[in-house]
Amino acid sequence: MSTTPGGIDQAKAQARRAALQARALAHGVGLDAPAQAHLRAALSPHAGAVLAGYMPMRSEIDPLPVMAAHDGPVAVPVIRGKGQALAFHRWRPGCAMVAGPFGALVPEAGEELVPQVLIVPLLGFDARGYRLGYGGGFYDRTLAALRAAGPVLALGFAYGAQEMASLPVDEFDQRLDAVVTEAGIRRFTA
Repeated sequence: MSTTPGGIDQAKAQARRAALQARALAHGVGLDAPAQAHLRAALSPHAGAVLAGYMPMRSEIDPLPVMAAHDGPVAVPVIRGKGQALAFHRWRPGCAMVAGPFGALVPEAGEELVPQVLIVPLLGFDARGYRLGYGGGFYDRTLAALRAAGPVLALGFAYGAQEMASLPVDEFDQRLDAVVTEAGIRRFTA
């Protein structure tokens, strides 16, 4: 989707509305389990790696069973502040959690880990591997910083209905390496 520099924010806002609606319609109709099976398969070569997942909110697809089964350390994102990359704190099933910024749960204990593999939440994605988030830029900043330090695998996790024809992107948007849905794993090449 081509937009003028001033129109990118408006185009992303419009895409977010459409993506939220598509995600809400796909949520709760039995698609999480097949998507989780594909996510397990995508993660199987990465046993032992530090995995960053997320605590699902609203109608986000649920990665928690896959995170709990991962053979290695698992972390979840913690917002440090506006305009900053995310931190990742160790998570284990049943660990004490508290509300973080924007209502996402975060571990009460703050042991920070650096992920090698990320399960990335999203509102929408396109065939080029771009994702649409909530607009804070947290994952784009985080992926840019992690990639500058070394190899990292970024897997979007979504319902197939969240795929959009083409997303508006700017120079800050980071592409995903793959997206996992109930239909399988779609890998992207540069």
